Amino acid sequence: MTGSALLILASLVGACTQFTDAVNIDVGTNELPREKTESYMPILCSPIPAPLSPSSSVHALRPVDISAVYVLGTPISHREEASRVVSRVAELLSMFNPEVITQHVDPISVQPRSLLEEAEELFISLSNQVTDWKLVLLFAQADSMCACSPHLAADANAVVQEVEAALQLLQERLHHTLVHVVVWSSNHQQDKCQCMRDESINQRLRKATLLKTLQDSLSHVLDNPKWHSERADFTAVLQSEPVILQPISDSESTWSDLNQLAVQLWTSMLQPSTAEAEVMYTSVITFPCPTQERPFLRTKNNSPTEREGRGYSNASTLTDPVMGTEIPCTDRSPSPTTPTSVHELRPGDVKVVAALGDSLTAGNGVGAKTDNLLLVMNQYRGLSWSIGGDENITTVTTLPNILREFNPFLTGFSEGVSGEDSPEAFLNQAVAGAKSGDMVQQARVLVDKMKNDSRLDFHNDWKVITMFIGGNDLCDVCTDSIIFSPRNVMGRIRQALDILHSEVPRAIVNLIEVLNIVPLRDLHNDNTLGCPTWFVSLICPCILKPKKGSSELQNVNDLNKAYQHAMRELIDSGRYDTHDNFTVVLQPFLREVILPRLEDGRPDRSYFSPDCFHLSQRAHTLMAMALWNNMLEPVGNKTFTHDFSAGIDLKCPSKANPFFRTAVNSNYTFPGSPPTPAPTTNWGSDFSCVNTAPSNSVPTSAHRLRPADVKVVAAVGDSITAGFGAKAKNFLQLRIEYRGVSWSIGGDQTLETVTTLPNILKKFNPKIKGASKGQGKWQTGFNMAVSGAKIAEIPGQVRRLIDTMKKDTTVDFENDWKLVTLFIGGNDLCQYCNDRASLSPQNYSHHMMTTLDILYKEVPKTIVNILEILEIEGLRRIQKDSLGCNVLQKFVCPCFLLPGEDSPELAEIKRINRELQIRTEKLVHGSRYDEREDFAVVVQPFFSNSIIPLNADGRPDTTYFSEDCFHFSERGHADMAAALWNNMLEPVGKKQTYNNFTNSRNNIKCPTEEHPYIFTKVNSLVSSTTPAPTTQSTALPLRRDCTDDVPVWLAAVLAVTGLLIGWAVTWLLLSCRAKRNKQRMMAAVEMKGTVF
Repeated sequence: MTGSALLILASLVGACTQFTDAVNIDVGTNELPREKTESYMPILCSPIPAPLSPSSSVHALRPVDISAVYVLGTPISHREEASRVVSRVAELLSMFNPEVITQHVDPISVQPRSLLEEAEELFISLSNQVTDWKLVLLFAQADSMCACSPHLAADANAVVQEVEAALQLLQERLHHTLVHVVVWSSNHQQDKCQCMRDESINQRLRKATLLKTLQDSLSHVLDNPKWHSERADFTAVLQSEPVILQPISDSESTWSDLNQLAVQLWTSMLQPSTAEAEVMYTSVITFPCPTQERPFLRTKNNSPTEREGRGYSNASTLTDPVMGTEIPCTDRSPSPTTPTSVHELRPGDVKVVAALGDSLTAGNGVGAKTDNLLLVMNQYRGLSWSIGGDENITTVTTLPNILREFNPFLTGFSEGVSGEDSPEAFLNQAVAGAKSGDMVQQARVLVDKMKNDSRLDFHNDWKVITMFIGGNDLCDVCTDSIIFSPRNVMGRIRQALDILHSEVPRAIVNLIEVLNIVPLRDLHNDNTLGCPTWFVSLICPCILKPKKGSSELQNVNDLNKAYQHAMRELIDSGRYDTHDNFTVVLQPFLREVILPRLEDGRPDRSYFSPDCFHLSQRAHTLMAMALWNNMLEPVGNKTFTHDFSAGIDLKCPSKANPFFRTAVNSNYTFPGSPPTPAPTTNWGSDFSCVNTAPSNSVPTSAHRLRPADVKVVAAVGDSITAGFGAKAKNFLQLRIEYRGVSWSIGGDQTLETVTTLPNILKKFNPKIKGASKGQGKWQTGFNMAVSGAKIAEIPGQVRRLIDTMKKDTTVDFENDWKLVTLFIGGNDLCQYCNDRASLSPQNYSHHMMTTLDILYKEVPKTIVNILEILEIEGLRRIQKDSLGCNVLQKFVCPCFLLPGEDSPELAEIKRINRELQIRTEKLVHGSRYDEREDFAVVVQPFFSNSIIPLNADGRPDTTYFSEDCFHFSERGHADMAAALWNNMLEPVGKKQTYNNFTNSRNNIKCPTEEHPYIFTKVNSLVSSTTPAPTTQSTALPLRRDCTDDVPVWLAAVLAVTGLLIGWAVTWLLLSCRAKRNKQRMMAAVEMKGTVF
């Protein structure tokens, strides 16, 4: 008893103490359930003991000292969004001072006013408030500037002058004021900038540069000591990152984005900690709280200098500023006569170099200084790895400078700093921001230049052309999976190569395999490096923004590899080896790049330009050397991985092989185009599991159940489980229920031809009972599903299931282990807008609980699979030119498919979709069904985040769907069955929450020797030991007998001790309760509506 009392006391004390210095919040959730608000409020930020009187210095100002937040420069075009962001900041401040107020100066004016006018109005309104501390958020508008304007510096200066004038007035007239200046951008430059509509320019890089220009200009002004030293009760500070409102059509994502911006503002308002975390673009983020060591709001005087730039010099000092290379080759002579075959081309025979690509070939930022991010806009084409020709090989290592050691008369290389249209660029036609779709235009421009330049003998000079593209396609792949699908990207690259193949004689083309770009995220995950993450997030959002371990990041990884594979397939087709004076060789040295690191394990920034995205001259040097070596390595045996930090030794042509290696002189046999796969005759799966035996004796615990122990399968649900239209080939067959191929309960044929859960289980127990077969209702087995059913009908289905099983003489109802699968909710969601009352999430949860209660009370030896309702939004993209798709789809699910794309109706139904998933998880993950040892309920979440299957063109693959483009086809059922089975073999908490519809025949997971059981909540706990089988089943947990004798004197002592502890607990509980009630009564800002 003493031990229990002490544990209770310790837990209560812990509940009333300070939690952490940071709080994790799901920003995707727009509101807190009412019953959770009370328990949520105290854990936001624990209060820090405040001084007895407010601070007299602005540099010792705490959040609790702020009485009001005022806003200047609210953007008229995004007034509502800005107001919401500021309101969220005020909510965070209200944790410390519940009476804090928020006021926007001139909140209803539709005419733009200057910051100076707004500052004057603010002074007038505050003329009587002298002693209260005020926080002023001053927004500097970047949207008034044009990113591609030649007068960008002057435009930035105009904004800065306006900000400076407003600050001057505030400093002269306001007291007790802290001003935070924030650069605001809505990312809608095309509206005001005609030149930003030009798709040939790198719009993102220009926009990022605009923001950096304004940020640096403001920083220069606010570094002036007059803002920090003249008065103790006033200062102005610039927030380190601009606030960028991204254009998001999805309303739920917009809320999440506004939450991110508010947390960004809040983070920049506080004194930075020594290990301040970057704001990451995930659904769950961390916002910091003031600490006892750093309790103040940030000012120039009380905070260290900005990390950006400082970390760079510490992490990237160059040991050798000279980037030259020594050429070890002794035989540098050309062929005795000009070769007529590309397969006999020596380095000395090359007379012309050219290049196509993006900013990595244009040389963006290669020569940028370590402290100047804006120099990333400069295109140092003379230093570019594949085409630069600045100086010579002793100081600058590039492919042309290496080739010039073999032929001093080489031409075509680029020099200096220039754009692609300048004479210095010559045959370097790479364009910053280019994607695969730009390659055709670049190829045509290059061919025209080579044909018309007198310095070239177009028909007789041997040429080396290097094409490197695909990085920007990956950066945008999450925005349009169709445009940037591997097949479409390679199609555009193929068109460009076809032009070169048909029009350019005597050429060898280096096609550089797409860089494995995802490891660059590591630079932005280490905040000690000071990388400008916000800057790169604008340039390459699809790489930087996905959450670690998310399906989105996995998708980017898979597409990166798919791009590389598609390039190999294109070249291996032999398409470009039709004559002897032209070939394309794939150079794969960037396929697997090991990120260079320092001795302490951190990424080495010296290989990157100041934006931690583009590459520095140090990296360009190594890329040039790696490309050269690849060109001398035989096809089929080229180096495809590089650890750049280990260095590269230059290779030389040998006497035996003095030529650049091609497929022909490497004796490489093209595999040709992949053969057209034979038509699929079935959707079966291969089975390779060896551990298929049952338990030695019939288990008594659901947590020690092997697949082979399952004797009975059953299912309840709607038309999906009934197999509605699963094998339909036309409109008339759509109404047939093909129950034999139903994913969770079908039993037609065998696993080799029909993939269903029972057919998988037959591999473990061939005598399994309950599977439905054929069509209609003749051989339904224990498939109780009814087409059109809603959650309210499931308790009735379960009643019929129990009666049917009890009546079946082949089933030992009391002793046979049963696996029941429940999948329901689609019809509830699709009809929700027509009957919100009866189809509410509350009723859904009630009927789900009623169903599980029946199974729990009446069915022994059972595991229940609960499938979360799928994320239906993706079905809006399923389109096919058929009567079923065009007419029936919207009729079947009107509430999800009829609303407009940005309508409030669609936002509502998406919210309900997610709420049904959450309520299911909450019900199952509770302890309601944990008392019985022979019963378990498990959520199988592979439908939680649905990924629409795509075909080779990146379009939704309609073969997974039936004739109405809503129900699943047999192929879809097969994939669902495999995903369900695999979920069953994954531990709770680590189950895959999406299904990528691979339809691979070898997609079936196997139980392991370490864990041969179907996973449940209990046996998924790593630290716990699975209970041993008991000799009998009971509805209540077994209780331990207490037979030890206890001395009388000890009982008396424990009784007194328990009484004292009880008094202490009661006092502490009442104190905590009173404290919380007091805080709630004082709160001026209603927290239950918070969106954090």
